[in-house]
Amino acid sequence: MYVIKDNVIKLSVRGLVEFICRSGDIDNRTGGFSDVRLMQEGTRMHKKIQKSMGASYRAEVPLKIELPETVENIDYIIRLEGRADGIISDFHEEADGSKTPVGKVIIDEIKTMQSDVEKLEQPVSVHEAQAKVYGYIYMVQNHLSGIGVQMTYANPETEKIKRFTKEYSKEELTEWFETLINSFKRWSDFVFCEREKRTASIKKLSFPFEYRKGQKKLVTGVYHCIGEARNLFIQASTGVGKTISTIYPAVCAMGQSKADKIFYLTSKTITRTVAEETFSILRRQGLSMRTVTLTAKDKICILEERNCNPVKCERAAGHFDRINDAVYDMITHEMVIDREKVMEYAKKHCVCPFEMSLDISYWCDGIICDYNYVFDPNVALKRYFGEGNRGEYIFLVDEAHNLVDRARQMYSAILVKEDFLTIKKYVKDTDRALYNSLEKCNAGLLEYKRKCDTIDVIDYLGTFPAALERCYVRLQHFLEHHKNHPQQEEILQFFFTLRHFLNMYDCMDEKYLIYTKHDENNHFYMKLFCVDPSTNLSERLAQGRSAVFFSATLLPVNYFKEMLTADTQDYAVYAQSSFDSKKRRIVIGKDVSSRYTRRNAGEYRKVCRYIAETVQVHPGRYLVFFPSYGYLQQVKENYEQMYKPDEIIMGAEGGTPKLTAEQNLIVQLPSMKEQEKENFLSLFENVQGSGSLLGFCVMGGIFSEGIDLKRESLIGTIIVGTGIPMISKERNLLRDYFDGCGKDGYAYAYIYPGMNKVLQSAGRVIRTEEDCGVIILLDDRFLTPGYEKLYPREWNEIYPVTKHNFKNILADFWKNLVQ
Repeated sequence: MYVIKDNVIKLSVRGLVEFICRSGDIDNRTGGFSDVRLMQEGTRMHKKIQKSMGASYRAEVPLKIELPETVENIDYIIRLEGRADGIISDFHEEADGSKTPVGKVIIDEIKTMQSDVEKLEQPVSVHEAQAKVYGYIYMVQNHLSGIGVQMTYANPETEKIKRFTKEYSKEELTEWFETLINSFKRWSDFVFCEREKRTASIKKLSFPFEYRKGQKKLVTGVYHCIGEARNLFIQASTGVGKTISTIYPAVCAMGQSKADKIFYLTSKTITRTVAEETFSILRRQGLSMRTVTLTAKDKICILEERNCNPVKCERAAGHFDRINDAVYDMITHEMVIDREKVMEYAKKHCVCPFEMSLDISYWCDGIICDYNYVFDPNVALKRYFGEGNRGEYIFLVDEAHNLVDRARQMYSAILVKEDFLTIKKYVKDTDRALYNSLEKCNAGLLEYKRKCDTIDVIDYLGTFPAALERCYVRLQHFLEHHKNHPQQEEILQFFFTLRHFLNMYDCMDEKYLIYTKHDENNHFYMKLFCVDPSTNLSERLAQGRSAVFFSATLLPVNYFKEMLTADTQDYAVYAQSSFDSKKRRIVIGKDVSSRYTRRNAGEYRKVCRYIAETVQVHPGRYLVFFPSYGYLQQVKENYEQMYKPDEIIMGAEGGTPKLTAEQNLIVQLPSMKEQEKENFLSLFENVQGSGSLLGFCVMGGIFSEGIDLKRESLIGTIIVGTGIPMISKERNLLRDYFDGCGKDGYAYAYIYPGMNKVLQSAGRVIRTEEDCGVIILLDDRFLTPGYEKLYPREWNEIYPVTKHNFKNILADFWKNLVQ
């Protein structure tokens, strides 16, 4: 909404009135959400109206006013900027080419609407306020005694127009404008007072810990990259202190006016907690800085089934009448704004907690949130990134290895043919025009279906996107006029799907593929597949100042540079590990393989033997990671027959069973609930009983990253296989695409993603300098050059073994460790 530079707070006229003058309900029952194509339609209609107005109409007139203000001996300026759609008057042209109004002047503000404009009985208050601000600025700057304000409403589809006009005296409009600015002044006063406190506190701030080996260099590198407005990639193993090493220099850069906000971006909830704690550490050092953690709408909604409209939710009714007071109450009383605090204040003021958290972010220096809020075109915070807005933002991207596949999902889009048939049934008796439009789209997909055997790559979609566009417009109109349709929710979700497909089609480039396929349910779909998301991501990154990508697994780093920013010249740092390598042993079983051609009972039993001997040599708690649930189940069945462990069945109920048997086995299940996940981990964290514990898990799953089991809670991981994704037609499309770009397609599609899973799983063992343990890799491919070059630098000593010397190698490690 606003940008601050030095002592100037700059905001648009529209942003000001939408913030101060908004009122009414949250209502999701229409498709009335702005997007590129609706804006384009609106622009077309604007131009048509402007051209029809004659010589006395000046279109697109830029307006700006600066208002000096003071708070607590801080002088600052509110700078309002905007562009009036039109000024109606006779004009006198001056010698310098400027035009001076002569006689009566009217400010014209044009708004396009999908609904029937002829039914409007009065202008929308926010729209009228925007026109009145333009009127005030123009009146003051041209020394007028009064001015007219006209609202012009138009429907782009029907091209019908309705106007509302009102005259204002200078005194009347001045009084109204001063009231508006005074309403905003409490917010701008707050911003400048808080910035003063923040800057003063940062100047006194020092790094809160004794620097570990290489950590000071890392902190300095982050600070300089932000100062130079460059991107930085950090490969740093566990224990280096990546979170504090990125947040601290980012905060220092804010103190030097090199940044306005810090976005700490994560892919998992647990890493958000680490960021919150890091900011708290700095606050205990004296930092005065407000942070907010954004929680997903479904997780923070008070309803059992989210339904954002005044009929279903009391908080949605009149939300915008109460929200500003709710936000101001919170930001003037809290510095740490997490989920619990948002819920507390939202309940107090009877507002939507999710929408409240987004509004709160305006007034916070740090925003901790999921990747989606910055990168996802459907979820991104439009208040920061809409319409190409740019700010002095720092993006700290945690566990950045996850962003490649996440971005591919965000910027890809799918249409399912059967969905068109379903929506057709819903609207058949209500909207024949929409029904026919849906049928035309279905017919288009049917043509592609007839040509598709297993998978079909398409070079050109012909007129099909135009049919989708027409269907989209019809859907928009339908949702506006049928808010209480029995299948309104399903139709709305289909609308969003279609909108996303069209938006992604608009931004498609050579880094996309279009293909059609039948899924496992024999449904037919068309996919816009974003094989390389770097263009989309770099466009968003360009709206900030600097991005720092960090992870324990950014190898090879040039692959991640290519996939995330498309610039291999971006800076990169390999942070040295402070961990004593003698306290860890990496063992590779060279007589075992997880290749599909080698998956048989003999190989499964060999894996079982490695697992059992690991526990026999040194009892304790171990995690075993498998390439799939299917492989896990095969090994589990063989292991139970061979070694008869006591299997622990964890349910959603609480309680931590004792480890009574010599060997205890617990297995990760698909789609585990949060409580089941916590119970699983509690067996490792809360040591009860003397028996060993094996956790059978899946690589790339919920236990392979983002969990923090320290010291005796975990003394080893056994990783079965190289982690390569299952061979699929889509993965093969990736392979072929990168082969065509002159890259190693198989490595890009399979090896690199797989090795990242391996390294993440291996990283569960060593979490602190006090930890010790073993990493056992069971696959002979780990000893081939293609994999060896992907080892982290700290893997400086590897022990290849066979079943004959494995126990001796492990026993030697544990014996020397004790000595």
